[in-house]
Amino acid sequence: MSTNPLLEQYSSVLKSVEKPGRYIGGEYNRVIKDKDAVKCRFAFCFPDTYEIGMSNLGVRILYEVLNRDPDVWCERVYAPWMDMKEKMEEYSIPLTAIESGDPLDKFDIVAFTLQYELCYTTVLAMMKLAGFPIWAKDRAEDCPLIIGGGPCAFNCEPVAEFFDLINIGEGEEVLLEICRLYNKMKDDGSYTRSAFLREASHIEGVYVPSLYEVDYNPDGTLKEYKPLYPDTPKTIRKRIVADLDNAPYPEKLIMPYIETVHDRITLEVYRGCIRGCRFCQAGMVYRPIREKSPDVLCKTAKCLYENTGYDEISLISLSISDYSGIRELTDKLLSWTDRAHVSLSLPSLRIDSFSEELMKKVSSVRTGGITFAPEAGTQRLRDVINKNVCEEDLMRAVGIAFRGGKSNVKLYFMNGLPTETDEDVVGISDLASRVVKEYYSMPKSDRPRGVSVTISVACFIPKPFTPFQWERQASLEELSEKQALLRSSITDKKIRYSYHDAKGSIIEAVLARGDRKVGKAIAYAVEQGAMLDAWDEYFDYDRWMDAFEKTGVDPSFYTTRGYGLDEVLPWDIIDCGVTKAYLRRERDRAYEGKTTPSCAEHCNGCGANKLGGKNKWCN
Repeated sequence: MSTNPLLEQYSSVLKSVEKPGRYIGGEYNRVIKDKDAVKCRFAFCFPDTYEIGMSNLGVRILYEVLNRDPDVWCERVYAPWMDMKEKMEEYSIPLTAIESGDPLDKFDIVAFTLQYELCYTTVLAMMKLAGFPIWAKDRAEDCPLIIGGGPCAFNCEPVAEFFDLINIGEGEEVLLEICRLYNKMKDDGSYTRSAFLREASHIEGVYVPSLYEVDYNPDGTLKEYKPLYPDTPKTIRKRIVADLDNAPYPEKLIMPYIETVHDRITLEVYRGCIRGCRFCQAGMVYRPIREKSPDVLCKTAKCLYENTGYDEISLISLSISDYSGIRELTDKLLSWTDRAHVSLSLPSLRIDSFSEELMKKVSSVRTGGITFAPEAGTQRLRDVINKNVCEEDLMRAVGIAFRGGKSNVKLYFMNGLPTETDEDVVGISDLASRVVKEYYSMPKSDRPRGVSVTISVACFIPKPFTPFQWERQASLEELSEKQALLRSSITDKKIRYSYHDAKGSIIEAVLARGDRKVGKAIAYAVEQGAMLDAWDEYFDYDRWMDAFEKTGVDPSFYTTRGYGLDEVLPWDIIDCGVTKAYLRRERDRAYEGKTTPSCAEHCNGCGANKLGGKNKWCN
């Protein structure tokens, strides 16, 4: 059995840090291979703590996919907590993989998943702990290849120059193709770092930033991306898995020794979204919609239950109640989960498709609360963002929830949406008050005891590949004023108000909308100790502003300025499937206050059908 040298050699260090179980490995169902027998050693790095990374479904899927290949051994790597990082630096302990305990310089490929923008500093901090140069151009021939991927890859320009290559889109197929190309070139003796990158750029979904020269206009906006070679693609089209029923999915889950964020079975029901919310990046970049069949899902759920013993199954997608087979699936699952005392969780229910039938099917979930996302406080603004729900939908949904025993309702909103007015902001508290009123309008015998309504308000960030990608972000002062206005308008003690730190949203916007010039600010922030910026206790707004100043980056250039409709955007190098013409049409409809129906009603011509995919909506 493989043992972890970190545990053996630095046991005194592990005893002095919080949660040593984050680092020891040895979990049940982990994959151990003969490292001398495999051709490609692959380190899959999650730039956050073990508890967060162990709950990530994408990592679980890709771990399974890569380890099915006998020539590849994929191991896991997580970011250390700050106390462990300090010990590692003090005692020169390198960053190691969980399975073998080997340092990352023993691997052929080191991959980072970019799940959220504020993890960028953690990525670079992990590279430094591994002993790697953070800039791709500074890496020697024998340095492992550094890959990026994940949701933030759709605008990876702020971190592009830190990676040798970047996977755009879904990774199940492309990562294996990268590994097999690496093995082939090593076997036939043709491998050099530069030769491999040239060849890898020909794989659909692979972006090699070093193969492009980026030119800027005198005003700082982008002029063009110039491929350095005739065979370098002008744009990189994302990869998708066309048939999810036949796509690999874990049959076993690694069982952690410590509590993780999601200690349950996670069942991916479908990818994509039939809705067209104009603020939502995921709803655009994950198109086209592809569903798994109820039979496949039920078989997978039962297999995972038998292999783990978890007593909760969470059905996940961008909007679970939009799954066309939701009734059949829940009936099939309940045919055995009730007997096994396994509860079903449906965490992404839409207001307009929430029903009493669904309420009864999830009534076994151990919670007294339920969550909905109206997103805006007035119907006018909900139409602008194409939410396609109305107040009557919400009151019907919360009424069902109250009658079903749910006494706590959480409502998600955003501040700073395009065209938002003070009336829209106050409308959030008015809507919450009407939910409380709906509770008291019910007979006492029909409602649970003690109503509580929590309104959670995020700051709008105009993300790439959305109809609002050109919009300005509200300034820190504007967002703070909106938060203060909403707070002052809440008078009912049964309404609780929580909101996101506007400072964090400003930095997130710069990283989400930035170009390659932002990379030097990220690197500087890391030199000043930045890491784990997604955690409130380690996020330092002043450090970021100092980094921008020291590196000559103006954050307002990427936030409050907004982008011109004819401007070359940093993410124009990527083809996510949805056309810019469609996004522009949707932006125009937003300013006209017009809604667009869902894909289930008719095809709206977004362009994602060109990617293929087994689905019933795209023409």
